[in-house]
Amino acid sequence: MSSIDTLVNTTIRSDVRAIHGYHVADASGYIKLDAMENPYHLPHHLREELARRLVDVTLNRYPVASYATIKQSVCARLGVPAGYDVMLGNGSDELISILCMGCALQDRRAVVLAPTPSFVMYQRSAQFAGMDYVGVPLKADLTLDMPAMLAAIKQHKPSLVFLSYPNNPTGNLFAADDIVAIIKALDGFGLAVVDEAYEPFAQQTFMHRLPEFNNLVVMRTVSKLGLAGIRLGYMSAAPQLLAEFDKVRPPYNINVLTQAAAEFALDHVEVLNQQATALRAARADLTAALAAMPGVEVFPSAANFILIRVPNSDDAYAKLLSRKVLVKNVGKMHDVLANCLRITVSTPEENSTFLDAFAASLAS
Repeated sequence: MSSIDTLVNTTIRSDVRAIHGYHVADASGYIKLDAMENPYHLPHHLREELARRLVDVTLNRYPVASYATIKQSVCARLGVPAGYDVMLGNGSDELISILCMGCALQDRRAVVLAPTPSFVMYQRSAQFAGMDYVGVPLKADLTLDMPAMLAAIKQHKPSLVFLSYPNNPTGNLFAADDIVAIIKALDGFGLAVVDEAYEPFAQQTFMHRLPEFNNLVVMRTVSKLGLAGIRLGYMSAAPQLLAEFDKVRPPYNINVLTQAAAEFALDHVEVLNQQATALRAARADLTAALAAMPGVEVFPSAANFILIRVPNSDDAYAKLLSRKVLVKNVGKMHDVLANCLRITVSTPEENSTFLDAFAASLAS
């Protein structure tokens, strides 16, 4: 064994060495339909205005630590209840990590629980924080298995339950009454984190219900709204909870360029909302076109992506790649996703190109 291998084995945790890094496919030269991004740019006149604003950003100073201005914009424009604040993260990934670090108890192994399949970072962040992770399988129709969820909560007493709303990678909205039942089942010992990354496309939210439940956390990101490149997430909860998690947040975690770009975008949020409206309409058209294809099962979606089942997802994925179309093959993530592909809803032009390539892949 070489000296560097010895060093790695001595210093790096065995559970970290045993897993693969988070893989992001190289999309160069492909129509990119694998990452749930908004395909639209800001209008040209707004890009010019944004460029002028970014030129004036003070790059030689640290950000204002309170982030008061951008937080006020988020609260005012994105539906945060009166009397509630937000905490900002470098994407929602950082917020998930902060939640896990803040709830990783010292006297016993705390538990993170979530339906599965769901966003992979719930499990990864739990592991890296030294928490146990319990995944409760969805039913075959991709809905919550409520008896199993409630039994797992009773058995494991989780500190955190993550509920993706709509769920990734399935795209469906869990029943609101089921989420309320989970929140109530956790009362007194655990937090329910409702992850609303796709809220612009679902137009369903628990944000306004924060005053009802002291143990509810609502988390969102501006990535799916059309700002994936600036990496900004935000979450809201009871002020006392938010104050504790803020102690875990790294200082200056939101850079000044992200802050300036986000403030500008929120000043023009109606443009992003119009783009979301166009994508919701495109989702309906793409769903109908896919449902009309023989051998394709289409699952209901409230997100900006569609989950489908095909006879052979590996084969369909490879044939789409050969036609320079990149989607997400989720067929091996979980048994309930066998032979499933996840397709981001895009512009009419890119959707049409995908449909042509997909039809050709099925025919061949």
